[in-house]
Amino acid sequence: MSHETGATMNISPLPQGQPEVCPPPPGGGGGGGGAPGGRAKEPTFLDRWQELEWDDIGLQIRAKTAADVARALSAPRRTLADFMALISPAAEAYLPQMAAEAERLTRQRFGNTISFYVPLYLSNLCANDCTYCGFSMSNRLKRKTLTVEEIERECLAIKARGFDSVLLVTGEHEHKVGLAYFREVMPIIRRHFSTVGMEVQPLSQAEYAELKTLGLDAVMVYQETYHAPTYARHHLRGNKRDIAWRLATPDRLGRAGIDKIGLGALIGLSSDWRADSYFVAEHLSWLERHHWQSRYSLSFPRLRPCTGGLEPAVVMSDRQLAQLICAWRLFSPTLDLSLSTRESATFRNGAVRLGITQMSAESRTQPGGYAEGDAEELEQFAIHDDRPVGEVAAAVRQAGLQPVFKDWEPFLGR
Repeated sequence: MSHETGATMNISPLPQGQPEVCPPPPGGGGGGGGAPGGRAKEPTFLDRWQELEWDDIGLQIRAKTAADVARALSAPRRTLADFMALISPAAEAYLPQMAAEAERLTRQRFGNTISFYVPLYLSNLCANDCTYCGFSMSNRLKRKTLTVEEIERECLAIKARGFDSVLLVTGEHEHKVGLAYFREVMPIIRRHFSTVGMEVQPLSQAEYAELKTLGLDAVMVYQETYHAPTYARHHLRGNKRDIAWRLATPDRLGRAGIDKIGLGALIGLSSDWRADSYFVAEHLSWLERHHWQSRYSLSFPRLRPCTGGLEPAVVMSDRQLAQLICAWRLFSPTLDLSLSTRESATFRNGAVRLGITQMSAESRTQPGGYAEGDAEELEQFAIHDDRPVGEVAAAVRQAGLQPVFKDWEPFLGR
């Protein structure tokens, strides 16, 4: 499903104040770089991103009025201009109406269910220097990459907790936890779980296509921020400095036939969470038009304490996060909305009625955390909701919803 663009944009060769982007690193597979054999470059979201003006978008969002919000709420199908209105300061007074409509749309599409997943951290090795991440190469952190035997123990420990959907997470280190490592471990992990996703360094289209043959179902690739000066300020060394390569990653995923693609911005990294959220909406709209065969999911992580200790550029309140969740549901009734253990138990208990369809529980953000127990010196960030999975599931049931741990059988195919 695509969304019409209703906002008026000032068009320029590059976003205001944004430096020229460098070409993607080599690695084959297309998607954002020059095509081999002289063929025309395939379009990516980078093309649309270069047309958008960050400051202008921020001004447009703040110029939205109560009348704009009322029009968006009454629209049978919301446009990007409506999304602007729904995330604007003017919409804060309409949160009860937004919440009621978000819940109606969610129940209509997804029923009375909340799907559960858990992250499985394979390695905290990283070749990037990022100011906000505990895995950053500049942090004095004990490093660990799980062996085949350790992965087997982690899988068994996760299965014992009842999970059947797992998200594989690593730091970005292409030599030590790159495709060769994934080739080795994916078949082992796939034997244990019916759904396997990944949140690792951006790969080429050909690499994603190969991982799909090994059982990969979903890939989450968060842009962190769409504001190029902020992106450059927080990504100091490593391949992650290349904003163009990262921006084009979801396009490569779509061309590789990955079933589900996850998007999101790290709230608090830039000084304007509303503008970043609008850029995510533009990104989603682009992908749904160009790669309609894939499904999409969205997360809205807020900065959490970690080794290195970056303070958020802006603090988003719980009420504002609730507004954002509702705005996303109204904008895209078919979108999976995921809420992790970064958020508090109290907030998560309430948010399940706002439009959330997926939750993690009892998460460990360090390699070996499930079988070996907590080891804070290895973790990426501190979680906020540390309840056991049974307690989280009980809270979901108390809200009148059904926790779902398995919703797919691999033999059915994708």
